[in-house]
Amino acid sequence: MTQEKDIDIAVFGATGFTGKLIAEYLGKQGDTKFVLAGRNADKLAATKTELGLSDSVETIVADAGDAEALQGLAQRAKVVIAAAGPYQHYGEKLIAACAENGTDYVDLAGESNWIRAMIDKYDGVAKRSGARIINSSGFDSIPSDLGILQLQNKGRENFGQAFTRVKGRVEAIQGVASGGTVASIMAEMGAASQDENIAALIQSPYALAPGFEGPTQPDGDSVKFDEDLNSWASPFIMAAINTKTVHRSNHLQNHAYGEDFRYDEMTMTGPGEDGEKLAQQMADPGAMLSPDGETPQPGDGPSLEEREAGHFTVAFHGVNGDGQRGVVRVTGFQDPGYGCTSKMISQAALCLLKDNVETQGGFWTPAAGLGEKLIDRLGNTGVLKFEANI
Repeated sequence: MTQEKDIDIAVFGATGFTGKLIAEYLGKQGDTKFVLAGRNADKLAATKTELGLSDSVETIVADAGDAEALQGLAQRAKVVIAAAGPYQHYGEKLIAACAENGTDYVDLAGESNWIRAMIDKYDGVAKRSGARIINSSGFDSIPSDLGILQLQNKGRENFGQAFTRVKGRVEAIQGVASGGTVASIMAEMGAASQDENIAALIQSPYALAPGFEGPTQPDGDSVKFDEDLNSWASPFIMAAINTKTVHRSNHLQNHAYGEDFRYDEMTMTGPGEDGEKLAQQMADPGAMLSPDGETPQPGDGPSLEEREAGHFTVAFHGVNGDGQRGVVRVTGFQDPGYGCTSKMISQAALCLLKDNVETQGGFWTPAAGLGEKLIDRLGNTGVLKFEANI
């Protein structure tokens, strides 16, 4: 007998820095029944008190390694938000439980090797149960994935064809990578150093599009001058996962962007000698992760004032086979790695819960799984702003 799901959303990893922000945000969303889940009962109780949450908010003890407890959580929850990473260390038993129990799931994973392993192992399971599994539902990779979706939809609407060449360009950003993101990058690099197959996988832009091999992609890994935009451009630390997510979205939509779709993602630094100098400085991976020289640690994060001072704007410039052009800009109004990410993943979970998403079970991206409904939700709630000029 199937147990009735009596929880709307379970926040797993609720005592971590980003988990707390998610729980705090959900506590302001009205009639959604959510619970806090994690491995330590005392920390869960302290988090509930610290956030001033209602007595009706339940706390559930479940360790990432306790398959039985995670099965129990997935059997009760309609949607699980997984906020405990690195996911290749702490994520598999939870994603398995959700896939097996028809429980919708969103995470912040940026570890392409782990995501691909989970697709290979559990996609069939999720399709049979009806679980919608949506990875990379924070700053990596919602702005890129949804920005390009809107650009392509506008391109077909206005020109009758997709933009087969798109440049993602960070125009402004205030805020550093989260401690969880840094830990995930280090975990993926560590896995690659131990396994040449993983190293080869993460080098492929099509790592998350099993069975497809498209055209050679533009080089976004070195400083260059972009003639079209009259600006120097530097590698962007999130491009490694964002570009793979976008190519998976294209793959899942039967190559609606074209089988010859080409995409790169970089940070614009301006023209002239100053632009070139800044681009060279930003090309240092250490500077991209921690501009102030201090590497953020998991569980730590910026103050409320710092989060509210943060922001970002990413522009997606498209050109089609006839030379017609369009651009979509996506703007976030808090720091990308914490404040905005916690809202984006919360709204993705609420979209699954409330918006009559017709997507069937399986592993999806934000664009392919939630599409325009999530664009509308993020825009209507003021989490992101989408501006199209086609």
